[in-house]
Amino acid sequence: MKPLLPPNASLSRRLRAALRVALSHYVANGLSVALGLMLISAGIHVFFGAAAASAASVGVIVTSPPDLPGPRRGKFWQMLPAPLLGLPLFFGVQLLQDDPVALGLLTVLAAFVSFLAMAWGKRGVPVAIALVFSAVFSMAVPTHEGRNALEAAWRTTSYFGLGSALYVVYSVLAHLALNGRYRVQLLADTLLALAALMRVQARHFGAARAPADAASADDAEGEPHVLGDLLARHAALADQLQSTRDVVLESPRTQRRQRLAGMLLLVLEMRDHLLACELDLDTLQSQPGHAHGLRQIQAVLREMAADIARLADALLMGRMPDPMTDRRARLAQVRWSPDEGDAAAFAPWQGPGPSPQLLARALADRMGHVNDEALRLVALARGEAEPNLAVVRASWQMFVSPTAWSLSPFLALWRWDAPPLRHALRAALAMGVGYTVSQALPWGTHPYWILLTIVVVLRGSLAQTLERRNARVAGTLLGCLLALSVLSFHLSPLSLIAVLTLAQAVAHAFAVRRYLLTAVAATVLGLVQSHMLNAGVSPSFALFERLADTLIGTGIAWAFSYVLPSWERGQIAGLVARTVSAQARHARLALGLGQLQAVDNSPELDWRLARREAYDSLSALVQATQRAIKEPRAVRPPIERLQRLQAHCYQLLAQLTAVKTMLLLRRGRLNADRIAGPLAQAADRIDALLLGAAAAAAAAPGSPPASPEAAPGPEPLPDPFANDLNPWLLRRLDLAVLLAGQLRGEADQVKQRTGR
Repeated sequence: MKPLLPPNASLSRRLRAALRVALSHYVANGLSVALGLMLISAGIHVFFGAAAASAASVGVIVTSPPDLPGPRRGKFWQMLPAPLLGLPLFFGVQLLQDDPVALGLLTVLAAFVSFLAMAWGKRGVPVAIALVFSAVFSMAVPTHEGRNALEAAWRTTSYFGLGSALYVVYSVLAHLALNGRYRVQLLADTLLALAALMRVQARHFGAARAPADAASADDAEGEPHVLGDLLARHAALADQLQSTRDVVLESPRTQRRQRLAGMLLLVLEMRDHLLACELDLDTLQSQPGHAHGLRQIQAVLREMAADIARLADALLMGRMPDPMTDRRARLAQVRWSPDEGDAAAFAPWQGPGPSPQLLARALADRMGHVNDEALRLVALARGEAEPNLAVVRASWQMFVSPTAWSLSPFLALWRWDAPPLRHALRAALAMGVGYTVSQALPWGTHPYWILLTIVVVLRGSLAQTLERRNARVAGTLLGCLLALSVLSFHLSPLSLIAVLTLAQAVAHAFAVRRYLLTAVAATVLGLVQSHMLNAGVSPSFALFERLADTLIGTGIAWAFSYVLPSWERGQIAGLVARTVSAQARHARLALGLGQLQAVDNSPELDWRLARREAYDSLSALVQATQRAIKEPRAVRPPIERLQRLQAHCYQLLAQLTAVKTMLLLRRGRLNADRIAGPLAQAADRIDALLLGAAAAAAAAPGSPPASPEAAPGPEPLPDPFANDLNPWLLRRLDLAVLLAGQLRGEADQVKQRTGR
């Protein structure tokens, strides 16, 4: 039985996690947004009064969703669409406050138009939310007295526009000021994601034990879901890497920026080497007595994960990271069993393929590459090494996402099966029903609460909607209790403004990371602001209204997630085709010798771009499969086959990474004339298998074995630490071709099962 951690260790771990959150980029971003809200609202309150300040604060809240850490270039254009398009929506709602029918029609139309922005993907989501907020929050602004409705609407909208315009200017300046800090925080977040991946991979080394050994192993960790966790961690890291690339690789002109960019590129190399460490693992775990060697490698990997996490903590706290221990010599001494001698590793092996002793030493060698990159990473962070400036300068323009808005997503939207179009129709219908219900309720003093709940709960997929539904209900209940506690103290207006500022910071910071906290903070924000604007209303009744409206809104959003659904099944075939195509292109470039023979870095950049697309496409497929698990069984795609396809994709990437590592790092131990032909042949066969017809897979010489790791090598394999690596490279090529055939077969079966 595994010993329990001492209480102080658990407390220290929780404090460390809390400190990482407090120093994160999303908390810094939330505090920046809250500071902007406070400064703009307070300034307008001083010059124009409380009514103007309340309208201006709505303008700030509506404009703030797109204000997220990102590249400096294009920040203004990222912020502009929300206030520019939200201003006429706000004015229209203000003008139609006394006409419920016209207001309802405008609300439905606004929801439809706003959610069309989802066509721009991650960049469009906050803009869509901001546009709907402009219409919904306009209902919350009290109608001011004036000569007529037009004059009142115009004056209120002017203050809304003033708050929005001031916040756009503030956000651009604040983003410039925080850019340096964002670079460090995003890199630290990526390092923590890498450390999490390393810990899960360490668990994988002990996940499948031989029956005779499993009973006696005290620390057996044979959870069947470890492979799924590993795939999910790889997908999460790929997603995090793109966000970090956009900031860290942008304009690396100063020495500090170049060092951070160089560290990020080393993280990419470490991910590749970690992936290669999955090779031969199934074969090793199937052999009796495998635990001793794998435990040694597992311990080293866990120690390196802890070093990477400590490096991230040092970056967040702005201190010099501690030096890292070199574990190369320790890995070179890994043995299959405690009493294994050097001669045992090369004794005649009667089974298929190389002996377990050789595979264990090869695995230790690949883990040594992880150790080497980690040492370079820490040395670079400590200023003891210099980044590869040629790669850094050539990479940043290639790997940073475009910031310009294009009409292409909008023009491609108008087909019936387009998910953004169906979601816009679904959201418009849900908003229409929500508005009708809000008008029929006996209280009806805050009809926008139901609409606001629908906006934030109804997502593009059922899995995301269910997650938001649960978090919204729980968060509203907790927020109501917290708001009641705050209001019971009868705080001064200044103290209530401080509460609002803190609530806005939390609501914005955790909107993507942990929506439960956002729901709590948004509830406090709404109730306290409502109390300040309508001091005569009973707080207890407002709490009851908020909770009841939330339950109604979440129920409507949940129901409409089944209306015009965009099931993941309809997207899977396209994602699989993208993944297979990306794997084929990556294989072609990874197996080429152009990078070794070129006089510039163009071949390397092409390979890096292909590698990124291979990871990103596979990450999108993994995430879609995870969402599909929450969908009704009748419409689910073939989950098990998709998971096998994903596993084969990662195994193929691992084999190609191992080959690429030999070509780049061990070129002196390879005979170029001897390997040029096999490399070209393997690239052609993989290309034919992945991009050709299904018949090409069947025609490939040699049928894939049940386990590609058990395939025999072309000749007896030498010690992986020896000089001659040609046999190992040829074995990797054979296994890569076999995996390509399996991958093609899985892709064809998924296509048949999804009817695409």
